[in-house]
Amino acid sequence: MNKVFPNADAAIADVPDGATIMVGGFGMCGVPVDLIEALRRKGTKDLTVISNNPGADGFGLAHLLATRQIRKVIGTYVGENKLFEEMALRGEVEVELIPQGTFSERIRAGGAGIPAFYTPTGAGTVVAEGKETREFNGRQYLLELGLTADFAFVKAWKGDRWGNLVYRKTARNFNPMMATAAKVTIAEVEELVELGALDPNCIVTPGIYVKRILQGSDYQKRIEKRTVRKRG
Repeated sequence: MNKVFPNADAAIADVPDGATIMVGGFGMCGVPVDLIEALRRKGTKDLTVISNNPGADGFGLAHLLATRQIRKVIGTYVGENKLFEEMALRGEVEVELIPQGTFSERIRAGGAGIPAFYTPTGAGTVVAEGKETREFNGRQYLLELGLTADFAFVKAWKGDRWGNLVYRKTARNFNPMMATAAKVTIAEVEELVELGALDPNCIVTPGIYVKRILQGSDYQKRIEKRTVRKRG
């Protein structure tokens, strides 16, 4: 069983117009940049993207916004992305903002086959508009639906040809849960290793969730907002 693809372009070749795609990452950490760039080159459009934030200026999903390939963004945070802000205010992209904890749990629930759950987050606010509410022990809860997608693009530190994945530090963010919640999960990794090279106790995403895997390239350690102090 070999799930390895030669490059990102081959791995995303069948992603159609109108697809719903989960994209891992938090800020600039753990973002599957090679898969995003391949999608930009392919020109796939009318996409619904489920991601914590839609990239930063000139990075990640911001490239797909610039080419007008994204129709809707489901996420939690505008981030350092002026283009996304401008497009949202002009109505050029549909936006659904979700409290971050609810966002995370909706993805986890979708991956676990749980269609909906109740949460107190957002009760009594604009988040509750149009949603079913119910009282438990004297407290109001909202019914939130699990999130699933056609594809999930995830980024890991190491992976083997069966698709077992290990993440490093903050790159673990939303990637593991997104890997469980899509019909087709595609992983790009910094290191593609031989079977048996990964410590079974350190594997976070078992290969059963991953359909395709590829070796990424030319990764850069970016800083979203650089702050420095003056030397004494």
